[in-house]
Amino acid sequence: MSRGLKIFVISSAMILFWVITAPFLANRLIVEKRIDKADVILVLSGSAAYSERTRMAAEVYRAGVSDMILLSDDGTKAGWSVAEERNPRFVELASRSLVEQGVDPDSIGIMDEQVSGTIDEAVGFAGIAGKKGWKSVLIVTSAYHSRRALNTFEGQLADTGIDVGIVSPRPGEDTPPAFIWWLSPKGWRLVAGEYLKSAYYWFFY
Repeated sequence: MSRGLKIFVISSAMILFWVITAPFLANRLIVEKRIDKADVILVLSGSAAYSERTRMAAEVYRAGVSDMILLSDDGTKAGWSVAEERNPRFVELASRSLVEQGVDPDSIGIMDEQVSGTIDEAVGFAGIAGKKGWKSVLIVTSAYHSRRALNTFEGQLADTGIDVGIVSPRPGEDTPPAFIWWLSPKGWRLVAGEYLKSAYYWFFY
């Protein structure tokens, strides 16, 4: 076998291995733990990801899972709004999106403290749940964030007796599908980046 043919065979085998392995890596990040009833639906912040997350939150709200939706706020702002002559915060857009999808404005709350990550959201929620007496929560986030989010919240709420569920929209709506995530920069940021974040959370939290 010539050197050129050997390189071709090895390269082809590596590409085939990656094509088979890549979807598994993406799907490994996705978990779902549904609960029929919850004291509150918690929508995690994610800047531009608010659109897919609020669609999912409105869906479970309309299904009667809970009559209360709580939004976390990472403090980030969207692009310039000509109509408002300002950069609205993503949490404002998320709240509006929920209302547009039939959620009662009085059913929507926003966490008082701004957060900078999933751990902040879990710690902040634990404090609120303790004051409110909540015993169950259904978390809504993006698919590739779901495993780390569930692990983080279950870890922080382990001693509270709070039942934690989690749902997410399927990849392919606003995020790359699992089988082709590696073909786009956004896919690398969401999937490969999530593995880096998960490793960091495993080590420190």
